[in-house]
Amino acid sequence: MSMTAYDYGMVNWKAIERLSRWYSGDIQDVMDKYGAYGFLKGISLYGVLKPGQVVCGPAHTVRYAPSTRTGQPQDIYHGVIDSVTKGGILMVDSSCAEGSGTGELMSTGARTRGAAATVVHGTVRDLAEVRKLDYPLYAGGVSPVGVSGRMEPAEAQVELDINGVRVRPGDIIFADISGVVVIPHELVEKIADDADKNGDAEVVCRQRILAGERLRDIWPVGSTGPA
Repeated sequence: MSMTAYDYGMVNWKAIERLSRWYSGDIQDVMDKYGAYGFLKGISLYGVLKPGQVVCGPAHTVRYAPSTRTGQPQDIYHGVIDSVTKGGILMVDSSCAEGSGTGELMSTGARTRGAAATVVHGTVRDLAEVRKLDYPLYAGGVSPVGVSGRMEPAEAQVELDINGVRVRPGDIIFADISGVVVIPHELVEKIADDADKNGDAEVVCRQRILAGERLRDIWPVGSTGPA
């Protein structure tokens, strides 16, 4: 698959800032209105997020391919890390074979270059060291097995299929303690608008519950709840 051109100068950072007020459940709820499913099943947080922290930014993609070469260069993955947009998120598909191509050094490089997080469809390693970095690293699992002789990064800035969810360069990755959601870049403004409405309504509901009102009189939002 050929490289997908995307101009990161077009990233809607204002919408990303607004999305960052909310949580993954809010984001997927409003995406449902547009028939968009973005949850990356089976991918969990293995790095570090501060309590209540979320990460949200444009995707930079890497795909691995099976390879029996040993000591192979990692230029493709390294190149994406070195050129990542500040606030961007690395989306890596290394599910094609056993092995972990992301650990301490890749995470150190990504964090140093200004990446907001790395999301790996596959396994990762060096968790103790990664966690010392306070870096958000997501993955499908953990394995100390390396990639040499098993696979190598083969393509960058291509469209990925992560368990049926499309991820293109420039699509927005939203991640928190509950998981990772992918937002198509052409929907990000609409999703941000609806997330604001949904989130603000939930804030009002929370205040009413804390004030002693019954949940059944408040939710779902509509007839007796906030408009």
